[in-house]
Amino acid sequence: MSPATDFSVALLTHLAARGLRHVVLTPGSRSQALALAAAELDRRGILDLTVRIDERSAAFTALGIARETGLPVAVVTTSGTAVGNLLPAVMEAHHSGVPLVVLSADRPAELRGTGANQTTVQPGIFGAFVRLQLDVEPPSTPAHEPVDEVLGLTPDPETLAAKATDAALGREGLPGPVHLNLQFREPLSGAFPEISVPALGDPAASHPVAAHAVQPGPRTIVVAGDGAGPEAEELAHAGGWPLIAEVSSGARFGPNLIVAYRSLLSGELAAHVERVIVFGHPTLSREVPALLAREGVQILVVASGGERITPGHDGRMLVDRVEASPEAIAASREPDARAWLGRWVIASRHQLELDDPELPAPDVEAPRSGDLGRRREYAKAELAAARASISRPILALSVWRATWPHDRLVLGASRLIREADKIVPGKKITVHANRGLAGIDGTVSTAIGVALASQTDAKGGITRVLLGDLTLLHDVGGLLIGDGERRPRVQLIVANDGGGTIFDSLEVAATADPDAFARVMRTPQSVSIEQFAAAYGWSYTRVSTRAELDRALTSPEGPLSIVEVPFGDTEQNH
Repeated sequence: MSPATDFSVALLTHLAARGLRHVVLTPGSRSQALALAAAELDRRGILDLTVRIDERSAAFTALGIARETGLPVAVVTTSGTAVGNLLPAVMEAHHSGVPLVVLSADRPAELRGTGANQTTVQPGIFGAFVRLQLDVEPPSTPAHEPVDEVLGLTPDPETLAAKATDAALGREGLPGPVHLNLQFREPLSGAFPEISVPALGDPAASHPVAAHAVQPGPRTIVVAGDGAGPEAEELAHAGGWPLIAEVSSGARFGPNLIVAYRSLLSGELAAHVERVIVFGHPTLSREVPALLAREGVQILVVASGGERITPGHDGRMLVDRVEASPEAIAASREPDARAWLGRWVIASRHQLELDDPELPAPDVEAPRSGDLGRRREYAKAELAAARASISRPILALSVWRATWPHDRLVLGASRLIREADKIVPGKKITVHANRGLAGIDGTVSTAIGVALASQTDAKGGITRVLLGDLTLLHDVGGLLIGDGERRPRVQLIVANDGGGTIFDSLEVAATADPDAFARVMRTPQSVSIEQFAAAYGWSYTRVSTRAELDRALTSPEGPLSIVEVPFGDTEQNH
């Protein structure tokens, strides 16, 4: 008999009954009961198990799964530094409101502070970044026996599962990560108890929240930041208001979309804005925060999964849900409201024509008949366009165009997400990005988690990841998928400019010593992406023209593929 095994099986089955479907784990001795229980429940179809070698990759893989599903995902580790390696993903989950459930195995409390091997201070290790933290005493009685938490005996696994999932899903606050630190005594594993399959249902529905009815009146725009969701587009459409939707908002579609919002918010139109309704977490421009901080502008902030924005003045209202009032819907059909929206739409279209990254259309019309000379001239013009080099805007636009609703697109925190945000048109596709902290950490692993969760059958599409070279190298360990693990369809499109050229836009770049700036800011690199792709078992393609790029995007070589697009010095080195 092993209380550790009994407890682990009971906890995981109760988590499954509360809606948790995925467990991501890394190997370790102290966590063996959890790991073996997860493997058994995976074999029985109760849970979906993913195994990774290092904890940081595991945590970001779990983060990606939770982003895609919206459900809690467990990440299991052994004790010691294994737990500390989860911190970056836990921080991102905290700021973006992603429901992670950390299950860390630990020594019993009496061994802490005694120099016991692989023992550290795990309770509270994540500080303010978790919604709930429980240090669970070692199971010493069968899991089904009565529990007296007041006396400090082992908490009931069913109660623990309920507390963890409720906190992760934000039943009494914002959703986000939770931490159950589980103490285990030897024997650390044993024979499995009889396992009863729980009723696998979705998490208990939250209480309905009354919507705030937005009234007509002020000249209004709707801003959709990261994670806003389609509700932002629905409100803008119902109220007849211009929609500013960042590329990772989930709301970048519809007739009210204003793609060229950066230029317009710097111009005359912005001066007439009287009210802003904000969904999600805007992070991709300076113009939106400047507007939100302007005196005299009413700000209505709609609850999102992560942190709520706090504009630089008090003229704001926080609400959990919004809807356009019947009066606002009726007013949207009035001439003044239609003119307000029309000015934004027309100005945006005009600006996009000025900023269009596409090559000029051939001056030659497509021949309609057998004019051999005109056909040759037209063929030459088309060939020239296909052989044209790839700019960053063209790269972003090409990846966007190749992605469809059954696919997923993950954007790294590099220059490319901003390039995409400036130019890509409206399209109702699912886009993910780690914008809670806007960092490059764990991008590859997050994307693989998204792919694992979204590709549930052969028709699940492909997950494309648009990222820079440093973003790839920072999470190169995420490329490692062990033998026997599921390999989803993932395509990494890497813009390789040999370092962090995003920092070239900083003011200090013009005044700092060029060599020092390059060394400490751009951090130049000349890694062979082709060679480490081969080492990790990914196919590799290098493209330098638009025709090659389009071919690579539409015909990936194998389920795991890397497409390298060299820029600058890296292009000349081949």
